[in-house]
Amino acid sequence: MNADDVLVFSAGALRGHRLRTGLSLLGVGIGVCAVVLLTSLGEGARRYVTAEFASLGTNLLIVLPGKTETTGMAPVIGGVPHDLTVEDAEALERQVRQIRKLAPLSVGTAAAQFGERSREITIVGTTAAMLGVRRLRLQSGQYLPEGAERDRAVCVIGAKLQSELFPSRNPLGAMLRLGDERYRIIGVMAPRGMSMGMDMDEVVHIPVVRHLRMFNRRSLFRILVDAGSHDSIEPARTAILRVLTERHDDEEDVTVLTQDAVLSAFGRILGMLTAALTGIAAISLSVAGIGIMNVMLVSVSERTREIGLLKALGASRGQVLAMFLVEAAIIATAGGVAGLGVAFVATRAFAVVYPAFPIDPPAWAVVAALGVSVSVGIVFGALPARRAARLDPVAALTRR
Repeated sequence: MNADDVLVFSAGALRGHRLRTGLSLLGVGIGVCAVVLLTSLGEGARRYVTAEFASLGTNLLIVLPGKTETTGMAPVIGGVPHDLTVEDAEALERQVRQIRKLAPLSVGTAAAQFGERSREITIVGTTAAMLGVRRLRLQSGQYLPEGAERDRAVCVIGAKLQSELFPSRNPLGAMLRLGDERYRIIGVMAPRGMSMGMDMDEVVHIPVVRHLRMFNRRSLFRILVDAGSHDSIEPARTAILRVLTERHDDEEDVTVLTQDAVLSAFGRILGMLTAALTGIAAISLSVAGIGIMNVMLVSVSERTREIGLLKALGASRGQVLAMFLVEAAIIATAGGVAGLGVAFVATRAFAVVYPAFPIDPPAWAVVAALGVSVSVGIVFGALPARRAARLDPVAALTRR
């Protein structure tokens, strides 16, 4: 009996028990599909977060009011003894030579109204530098004014707001009511979509000084700093902390986050998440392996006389062992391929529904899932195969 005979015999035995074989295939397929889908989601989340931070701009530092109380992957920002003010931002721009651009940021929500149309929107207060720091683009008009005119009652609206509030006219020059104030529209932002949880197409930009006055605030939400080069990030961070500590009565009450540090923290978190998801999915593969073992044990008990006849006709112990191992391998391989096919279709469907989320299965997960499924089939099929190979032919033939 050669290898081809063993393969044909094993395939015929599986065809003879189609329901049992199909259920085993289903178990393996579900396990492989789960591994690929869950690792795709974990890897997709990592790539999505990386792309989101990259869209903020390169060599970015984020200055937050409040001191980091704990270190690690999820720092907690403590109390704020001193406000982070526009004057602080101006001092940083003057005194920290590593800063290429700096944009103060204040955020609030209010009603936007033009004629009979009105809706609640996010209003961002900032300066002209925001355009370069965040890599924003204009669709038409101009961005916020600089210098002496930075306190003008002007605004720049998002692309979605233009289509909703000004569906049939050019908004440039029109007066838009924001809360209780009126602002002249001087620009429209190019479509950008979601960025860090905020729909940039629904945001109105106004000068930061007017924003703080509108919402009766003194403290900024953030200060975004472009350090110019990667080598300047750490010196800029040190200098920013020094300047603000001096301005805040020698108290270090701000936190300066670097893009690399934030990405590294998120990378560790999402890496652990992917590993946990993979582990959970691997459990289903183990369950599928146990199912294969049970099926093969039942098959051995049902085919005792058949095994005895084969051994009586000259089949060796190794050949009988190979027959049952090949059966287990066929089930595991076919189930793995089927699972990969279902996972591929599922990821394509997900990509159509959520095109912004990268969910392409990582190559290592595809190879690992298929390899593990075949290995699980062989490992769990080994016990029934050994039991079959050890049967005494005379006892097997006389067993009822």
